[in-house]
Amino acid sequence: GQEAVSAGVISLLKKKDKIFLTHRCHGQYLAKKGSLNAMLSEIYGKSDGCIGGRGGSMHLQDIDNGVFISIPIVGSVIPISVGSALTCKIKKLKTKNVVFFGDGALEEGIWHESAEFAKLNNLNVTFVCENNLYSVYTPLNQRQFSNKIERFAETHDIRVFECDGNKVDDVYKKAKLALNYSDTHLQPSFILAHTYRQREHCGPNFDDHLNYRPQKEIDKWAKKDPIKYWEKELIKKSILDEKKINLLKIKIEKKIKKSHEFAQNSKLPKKIEASKYVYSQ
Repeated sequence: GQEAVSAGVISLLKKKDKIFLTHRCHGQYLAKKGSLNAMLSEIYGKSDGCIGGRGGSMHLQDIDNGVFISIPIVGSVIPISVGSALTCKIKKLKTKNVVFFGDGALEEGIWHESAEFAKLNNLNVTFVCENNLYSVYTPLNQRQFSNKIERFAETHDIRVFECDGNKVDDVYKKAKLALNYSDTHLQPSFILAHTYRQREHCGPNFDDHLNYRPQKEIDKWAKKDPIKYWEKELIKKSILDEKKINLLKIKIEKKIKKSHEFAQNSKLPKKIEASKYVYSQ
Protein backbone atom coordinates (compact mmCIF):
# COMPACT_ATOMS: atom_id res chain seq x y z
CA GLY A 1 0.00 0.00 0.00
CA GLN A 2 2.95 2.41 0.28
CA GLU A 3 4.79 1.60 -2.95
CA ALA A 4 4.16 4.94 -4.67
CA VAL A 5 6.19 6.97 -2.17
CA SER A 6 9.35 4.91 -2.70
CA ALA A 7 9.02 4.84 -6.48
CA GLY A 8 8.02 8.48 -6.88
CA VAL A 9 10.80 9.96 -4.77
CA ILE A 10 13.69 7.63 -5.56
CA SER A 11 13.14 7.70 -9.33
CA LEU A 12 14.47 11.29 -9.12
CA LEU A 13 17.73 10.31 -7.44
CA LYS A 14 21.09 9.42 -8.93
CA LYS A 15 23.27 6.51 -7.87
CA LYS A 16 25.51 8.77 -5.75
CA ASP A 17 22.56 10.22 -3.82
CA LYS A 18 21.97 8.70 -0.38
CA ILE A 19 18.80 7.37 1.20
CA PHE A 20 18.30 6.63 4.90
CA LEU A 21 15.60 4.18 5.92
CA THR A 22 13.54 2.93 8.81
CA HIS A 23 12.18 -0.57 9.62
CA ARG A 24 9.83 -0.67 6.62
CA CYS A 25 12.66 -0.34 4.11
CA HIS A 26 12.17 -2.97 1.39
CA GLY A 27 10.43 -0.73 -1.16
CA GLN A 28 13.02 2.03 -0.92
CA TYR A 29 15.90 -0.45 -1.06
CA LEU A 30 14.60 -1.98 -4.29
CA ALA A 31 13.69 1.39 -5.81
CA LYS A 32 17.32 2.49 -5.30
CA LYS A 33 18.38 -0.59 -7.29
CA GLY A 34 19.44 -2.67 -4.33
CA SER A 35 19.96 -6.33 -5.23
CA LEU A 36 16.86 -8.50 -4.78
CA ASN A 37 19.10 -11.56 -4.33
CA ALA A 38 21.01 -9.81 -1.56
CA MET A 39 17.83 -8.55 0.10
CA LEU A 40 16.14 -11.95 0.28
CA SER A 41 19.39 -13.61 1.34
CA GLU A 42 19.61 -11.10 4.20
CA ILE A 43 16.04 -11.88 5.26
CA TYR A 44 16.93 -15.59 5.20
CA GLY A 45 20.01 -14.80 7.34
CA LYS A 46 22.41 -16.11 4.71
CA SER A 47 25.99 -15.13 3.90
CA ASP A 48 25.02 -13.65 0.50
CA GLY A 49 22.79 -11.13 2.28
CA CYS A 50 23.46 -7.44 1.78
CA ILE A 51 25.18 -7.29 5.18
CA GLY A 52 26.15 -10.94 5.39
CA GLY A 53 22.99 -12.19 7.06
CA ARG A 54 23.76 -10.27 10.25
CA GLY A 55 20.94 -7.75 10.18
CA GLY A 56 17.85 -9.33 8.70
CA SER A 57 14.76 -7.67 7.30
CA MET A 58 15.12 -4.27 9.00
CA HIS A 59 18.82 -3.63 8.39
CA LEU A 60 19.15 -3.44 4.61
CA GLN A 61 22.13 -1.66 3.11
CA ASP A 62 23.76 -1.15 -0.29
CA ILE A 63 26.41 1.56 -0.07
CA ASP A 64 27.34 1.28 -3.77
CA ASN A 65 23.78 2.18 -4.78
CA GLY A 66 23.29 4.84 -2.12
CA VAL A 67 21.25 2.79 0.37
CA PHE A 68 23.25 4.17 3.27
CA ILE A 69 21.55 2.56 6.24
CA SER A 70 18.23 1.34 7.64
CA ILE A 71 17.47 1.25 11.36
CA PRO A 72 14.31 -0.09 13.06
CA ILE A 73 14.50 2.18 16.12
CA VAL A 74 11.84 4.81 15.37
CA GLY A 75 13.30 8.21 14.46
CA SER A 76 16.93 7.17 14.96
CA VAL A 77 17.87 7.40 11.29
CA ILE A 78 16.86 11.08 11.02
CA PRO A 79 19.96 12.56 12.73
CA ILE A 80 22.21 10.27 10.67
CA SER A 81 20.81 11.74 7.45
CA VAL A 82 21.37 15.25 8.81
CA GLY A 83 24.94 14.34 9.73
CA SER A 84 25.50 13.08 6.19
CA ALA A 85 24.12 16.34 4.79
CA LEU A 86 26.57 18.26 7.01
CA THR A 87 29.44 16.13 5.69
CA CYS A 88 28.36 16.88 2.11
CA LYS A 89 28.30 20.61 2.91
CA ILE A 90 31.78 20.57 4.47
CA LYS A 91 33.22 18.55 1.58
CA LYS A 92 31.24 20.58 -0.98
CA LEU A 93 29.65 17.46 -2.45
CA LYS A 94 26.58 17.76 -4.67
CA THR A 95 24.87 14.78 -3.10
CA LYS A 96 21.21 14.59 -2.16
CA ASN A 97 20.38 13.15 1.27
CA VAL A 98 16.85 11.76 1.59
CA VAL A 99 15.47 10.19 4.75
CA PHE A 100 12.21 8.20 4.96
CA PHE A 101 10.17 7.74 8.14
CA GLY A 102 6.60 7.33 9.36
CA ASP A 103 4.35 9.83 11.13
CA GLY A 104 5.19 8.24 14.49
CA ALA A 105 8.86 9.28 14.16
CA LEU A 106 7.84 12.93 14.41
CA GLU A 107 6.79 12.30 18.00
CA GLU A 108 10.38 11.53 18.96
CA GLY A 109 12.45 14.37 20.40
CA ILE A 110 15.30 13.65 17.98
CA TRP A 111 13.11 14.95 15.14
CA HIS A 112 13.08 18.47 16.56
CA GLU A 113 16.81 18.46 17.31
CA SER A 114 17.64 17.25 13.80
CA ALA A 115 15.20 19.59 12.02
CA GLU A 116 16.47 22.62 13.91
CA PHE A 117 20.11 21.69 13.25
CA ALA A 118 19.41 21.17 9.53
CA LYS A 119 17.67 24.54 9.27
CA LEU A 120 20.29 26.46 11.25
CA ASN A 121 23.12 25.02 9.18
CA ASN A 122 21.42 25.30 5.77
CA LEU A 123 21.72 21.61 4.98
CA ASN A 124 20.59 19.91 1.79
CA VAL A 125 18.46 17.14 3.26
CA THR A 126 14.95 16.08 2.29
CA PHE A 127 12.71 14.60 4.97
CA VAL A 128 10.06 12.21 3.61
CA CYS A 129 7.19 11.49 5.99
CA GLU A 130 5.01 8.54 4.98
CA ASN A 131 1.88 9.40 6.93
CA ASN A 132 -0.09 6.14 7.09
CA LEU A 133 -2.25 7.33 10.01
CA TYR A 134 -1.01 4.70 12.49
CA SER A 135 1.89 4.13 14.82
CA VAL A 136 1.73 0.33 15.05
CA TYR A 137 -1.91 0.01 16.28
CA THR A 138 -2.51 3.53 17.58
CA PRO A 139 -4.29 5.96 15.23
CA LEU A 140 -3.09 9.50 14.69
CA ASN A 141 -6.09 11.08 16.43
CA GLN A 142 -5.27 9.24 19.66
CA ARG A 143 -1.65 10.41 19.62
CA GLN A 144 -1.89 14.02 18.49
CA PHE A 145 -4.32 16.91 18.99
CA SER A 146 -4.16 17.77 15.28
CA ASN A 147 -3.89 15.73 12.10
CA LYS A 148 -1.89 18.53 10.42
CA ILE A 149 1.46 16.77 10.24
CA GLU A 150 2.99 19.68 8.35
CA ARG A 151 3.19 21.69 11.57
CA PHE A 152 6.16 19.55 12.67
CA ALA A 153 8.19 21.00 9.78
CA GLU A 154 6.70 24.48 9.76
CA THR A 155 7.71 24.92 13.41
CA HIS A 156 11.32 24.86 12.19
CA ASP A 157 10.57 27.02 9.13
CA ILE A 158 11.10 24.07 6.79
CA ARG A 159 9.28 24.18 3.45
CA VAL A 160 6.58 21.52 3.11
CA PHE A 161 5.56 19.75 -0.11
CA GLU A 162 2.36 17.78 0.40
CA CYS A 163 1.18 15.00 -1.92
CA ASP A 164 -1.17 12.06 -2.36
CA GLY A 165 1.16 9.25 -1.36
CA ASN A 166 -0.87 6.66 -3.29
CA LYS A 167 -0.48 8.43 -6.65
CA VAL A 168 3.04 7.96 -7.93
CA ASP A 169 2.74 10.81 -10.44
CA ASP A 170 1.75 13.26 -7.70
CA VAL A 171 4.57 12.01 -5.46
CA TYR A 172 7.03 12.44 -8.35
CA LYS A 173 5.81 15.97 -9.08
CA LYS A 174 6.01 17.18 -5.46
CA ALA A 175 9.27 15.34 -4.76
CA LYS A 176 10.87 17.01 -7.77
CA LEU A 177 9.88 20.42 -6.38
CA ALA A 178 11.20 19.52 -2.92
CA LEU A 179 14.54 18.20 -4.16
CA ASN A 180 15.04 21.16 -6.48
CA TYR A 181 14.23 23.52 -3.61
CA SER A 182 16.86 21.92 -1.36
CA ASP A 183 19.45 21.96 -4.17
CA THR A 184 18.78 25.57 -5.14
CA HIS A 185 18.41 27.12 -1.69
CA LEU A 186 20.67 24.71 0.23
CA GLN A 187 17.88 24.25 2.72
CA PRO A 188 16.07 21.25 4.18
CA SER A 189 12.72 20.32 2.65
CA PHE A 190 9.85 18.16 3.89
CA ILE A 191 7.69 15.87 1.76
CA LEU A 192 4.41 14.91 3.41
CA ALA A 193 2.97 11.88 1.63
CA HIS A 194 -0.48 10.71 2.76
CA THR A 195 -0.70 6.95 2.33
CA TYR A 196 -1.95 3.79 4.04
CA ARG A 197 -0.54 0.46 5.15
CA GLN A 198 -2.85 -2.24 3.78
CA ARG A 199 -1.18 -5.19 5.49
CA GLU A 200 -0.25 -5.89 9.09
CA HIS A 201 2.25 -3.74 10.97
CA CYS A 202 5.04 -6.27 10.59
CA GLY A 203 4.68 -9.03 8.03
CA PRO A 204 2.86 -10.02 4.83
CA ASN A 205 -0.50 -10.93 6.32
CA PHE A 206 -3.59 -9.00 7.38
CA ASP A 207 -4.18 -8.12 11.05
CA ASP A 208 -7.61 -6.52 10.74
CA HIS A 209 -9.10 -9.14 13.09
CA LEU A 210 -7.55 -7.02 15.87
CA ASN A 211 -10.16 -4.36 15.08
CA TYR A 212 -7.87 -1.38 15.50
CA ARG A 213 -8.90 0.03 12.12
CA PRO A 214 -12.49 0.67 10.96
CA GLN A 215 -13.56 -1.55 8.06
CA LYS A 216 -14.86 1.46 6.13
CA GLU A 217 -11.42 3.04 6.33
CA ILE A 218 -9.73 -0.16 5.12
CA ASP A 219 -12.13 -0.45 2.18
CA LYS A 220 -11.71 3.23 1.28
CA TRP A 221 -7.92 2.95 1.06
CA ALA A 222 -8.07 -0.41 -0.75
CA LYS A 223 -9.82 1.41 -3.60
CA LYS A 224 -6.88 3.84 -3.68
CA ASP A 225 -4.28 1.09 -4.04
CA PRO A 226 -1.19 2.74 -5.63
CA ILE A 227 -0.38 -0.13 -8.01
CA LYS A 228 -3.95 -0.46 -9.28
CA TYR A 229 -4.12 3.33 -9.70
CA TRP A 230 -0.97 3.41 -11.81
CA GLU A 231 -2.05 0.44 -13.92
CA LYS A 232 -5.25 2.32 -14.84
CA GLU A 233 -3.25 5.47 -15.61
CA LEU A 234 -0.83 3.61 -17.89
CA ILE A 235 -3.74 2.03 -19.78
CA LYS A 236 -5.52 5.39 -20.00
CA LYS A 237 -2.36 7.01 -21.42
CA SER A 238 -1.96 4.10 -23.92
CA ILE A 239 1.51 3.35 -22.52
CA LEU A 240 0.58 -0.22 -21.57
CA ASP A 241 -2.43 -2.48 -21.99
CA GLU A 242 -3.73 -5.26 -19.74
CA LYS A 243 -1.87 -7.94 -21.71
CA LYS A 244 1.49 -6.17 -21.30
CA ILE A 245 0.81 -5.53 -17.62
CA ASN A 246 0.06 -9.21 -17.04
CA LEU A 247 3.24 -10.22 -18.89
CA LEU A 248 5.20 -7.78 -16.75
CA LYS A 249 3.71 -9.29 -13.58
CA ILE A 250 4.67 -12.81 -14.71
CA LYS A 251 8.22 -11.61 -15.42
CA ILE A 252 8.49 -10.00 -11.96
CA GLU A 253 7.06 -13.08 -10.20
CA LYS A 254 9.63 -15.28 -11.96
CA LYS A 255 12.41 -12.96 -10.84
CA ILE A 256 11.17 -13.07 -7.24
CA LYS A 257 10.91 -16.86 -7.29
CA LYS A 258 14.44 -17.13 -8.69
CA SER A 259 15.77 -14.82 -5.97
CA HIS A 260 14.04 -16.90 -3.28
CA GLU A 261 15.75 -20.00 -4.67
CA PHE A 262 19.07 -18.14 -4.67
CA ALA A 263 18.59 -17.17 -1.02
CA GLN A 264 17.51 -20.66 0.03
CA ASN A 265 20.60 -22.17 -1.61
CA SER A 266 22.95 -19.58 -0.13
CA LYS A 267 25.18 -20.73 2.73
CA LEU A 268 24.74 -19.70 6.34
CA PRO A 269 27.42 -17.37 7.77
CA LYS A 270 30.40 -19.15 9.33
CA LYS A 271 30.35 -19.43 13.11
CA ILE A 272 33.91 -18.17 13.29
CA GLU A 273 32.72 -14.83 11.85
CA ALA A 274 30.00 -14.28 14.49
CA SER A 275 31.99 -11.56 16.29
CA LYS A 276 33.22 -9.88 13.10
CA TYR A 277 32.06 -6.26 12.71
CA VAL A 278 30.99 -6.15 16.37
CA TYR A 279 32.47 -2.97 17.80
CA SER A 280 31.28 -3.16 21.41
CA GLN A 281 30.29 -5.96 23.76
